[in-house]
Amino acid sequence: MPDNYFARYLPLLLHFVVAGALAGAIVLLSSIFGYRRPSRAKSSPYECGMVPVGDARGRFSVKFYLVAMLFIIFDVEAVFLYPWAVILRELKMFGFWEMLVYIGIVLVGFFYVWKKGVLEWGGPSARRGEV
Repeated sequence: MPDNYFARYLPLLLHFVVAGALAGAIVLLSSIFGYRRPSRAKSSPYECGMVPVGDARGRFSVKFYLVAMLFIIFDVEAVFLYPWAVILRELKMFGFWEMLVYIGIVLVGFFYVWKKGVLEWGGPSARRGEV
């Protein structure tokens, strides 16, 4: 390893030190010289301009979290379609058939959660043990 190997990273280290010091100084000066006048309105939780109703730590239905996780999963799977679309001409028919298999697997998962009723919001809540 050459003697000046770590010297090449000195500007990057200096950048991190200066950025950290500047951020710390701004936060410190804001806490020292900042204008504070706490009030009841400032301490209340903000809910889109509406008056808050009930406890802020209320419980959500499990279906909310299931739909959120499913959205993330299917969204990430949809992201894989973009690189495939860009290099489709290079992959020729092999890439086409591979993507059909991939989309088929995604659709099987989608139909599975659909048949399980995870995407149903309007009906009565699922019984215990069902998803």
